Amino acid sequence: MAGGGRYRWLRRIEALDPLHDHHEIYRISTGFEFPFDYQRALEFALFRTYCVPSISALLDATGEFRLRPQQRYDDTALLMAEMVEHGYDSPRGKQALRAVNRAHSAYAISNDDMRYVLSTFVYEPIDWLGRFGWRPLHEHERLAAFHYYRAVGARMGIHDVPDDFDAFWDFKREYERTKFRYDPTNERVGTYTLDLFASWYPAPLRRAARLGVLALLPVELRTAFGFPAAPRWVSATVNGSLRTRASAVRLLPPRTKSKLTRAPRNRTYPGYPEGYQPADLGAPPPSPDLDPSWLARPADRR
Repeated sequence: MAGGGRYRWLRRIEALDPLHDHHEIYRISTGFEFPFDYQRALEFALFRTYCVPSISALLDATGEFRLRPQQRYDDTALLMAEMVEHGYDSPRGKQALRAVNRAHSAYAISNDDMRYVLSTFVYEPIDWLGRFGWRPLHEHERLAAFHYYRAVGARMGIHDVPDDFDAFWDFKREYERTKFRYDPTNERVGTYTLDLFASWYPAPLRRAARLGVLALLPVELRTAFGFPAAPRWVSATVNGSLRTRASAVRLLPPRTKSKLTRAPRNRTYPGYPEGYQPADLGAPPPSPDLDPSWLARPADRR
């Protein structure tokens, strides 16, 4: 894409339709304009889902976040990236969707919980980028994310997703208002995830990394996890650093290669995507020791 300067991708986004071109717009936003921000925002979106005890209890029961947290992180990040990079109806996108659906279909997950998780993928990045993005999100980008995940949700068998951007956001906020509460399983799964994030840093920096994550968790999440607040100076430092980063990124030239499936923190599949197919990813079948009450029945999504 020649010419256009720092905002050439934005000019392209402005020329596209957020309904019919939602995949192209979302791919540009996540892979070219805001790869760091979308990755961080979706990490905190997953944190948010663990504040719903029915979600955290299942994750705790499977033992996957205790035994294989890095693989669960890598599977989720790479499968979602495959769908965005290539399209949910492309051969690789369909493989990724099958892997996601296979992992979910084994368990008794309510449709409302699935709708809620889907909503976090739409709105958490919008909130994050409103605070830390190097430019404001265009309305086309916000609407494209909504239409993209509605299409993905339909292919996952999630029903009753509102067809209006604001209505889906209202659903998310009401679900959090009524479902967020402290539970020991929230705390356990949240702690496994906090430990995972800290493990990406050298040992002397891991306490600081934990504090940095706590500094970005709003009070309703800390309450649901039973986590302490970070010191105020840490919160000020972390928020200030992210805003300083945004100011610096604004001065960089536009990205020319997508970052979507090039995940430097992926430790489970070295060199991905070279030598791998999306079908190689995903959680193993449920353990035979798992309480059968967690396994799916025909009516579990109704």
